[in-house]
Amino acid sequence: MDMDTIRILIADDQAITRSGLKMLLTAVANLEIVGEARHGEEAVKLAASLQPDVILMDLRMPGLNGIEATRLIHRTSPHIGILILTVFEDDTSVFPAIRAGARGYLLKDTEQDELLRAIHTVANGGAIFSPGIAQKVLGYLTMPPPPAMAHVSVTIFDELTPRECEILELIAQGKTNTEIAASLNLSPKTVSNYIANVLLKVQTTDRAKLMLMAIEAGIGQKPKG
Repeated sequence: MDMDTIRILIADDQAITRSGLKMLLTAVANLEIVGEARHGEEAVKLAASLQPDVILMDLRMPGLNGIEATRLIHRTSPHIGILILTVFEDDTSVFPAIRAGARGYLLKDTEQDELLRAIHTVANGGAIFSPGIAQKVLGYLTMPPPPAMAHVSVTIFDELTPRECEILELIAQGKTNTEIAASLNLSPKTVSNYIANVLLKVQTTDRAKLMLMAIEAGIGQKPKG
């Protein structure tokens, strides 16, 4: 995808921020601004109609906020890479945004080179965080799970998209990435990207633990057909 044009939707309630980003990004080869949203509702509508590759999403917007907009967009168009671009780096913003489906989280004072690298990373299915936020994410993922984790697994899995749920079922059945790809007619790379999103959402870095959590929640245990 690196050689193709990356189509970008900017979602921010500040006109000066949208103008600044548009001016910055339109000067870069292979990047195209396809739309601008002033609030969450508009972001959801434009995401559906324009189907951009990447959305630069602000968090605090009037009406539907950036986290809720991210969740709605991710559920219907999980292939769109959502990159949070905000002034907030508190835990109450970072982790809900990740669970909602954001693939990246940067602060608005990020350097231009880092922003461009983040856009390309997210467009290619990767995840990226600014250094301070990356430390928060790593720390959160390596914390021991609370004792009641098994009882809340179903709630955690409720955040997954239908496709992610399909893949989780196959993981619970012990399928490899290659087998999952063949079963769902996807490329192995796409399967890997989906699994990375699932691991991030359920707050684990271990595929084996993910499989155990799914089995404990009763996922993938009923034979199909």
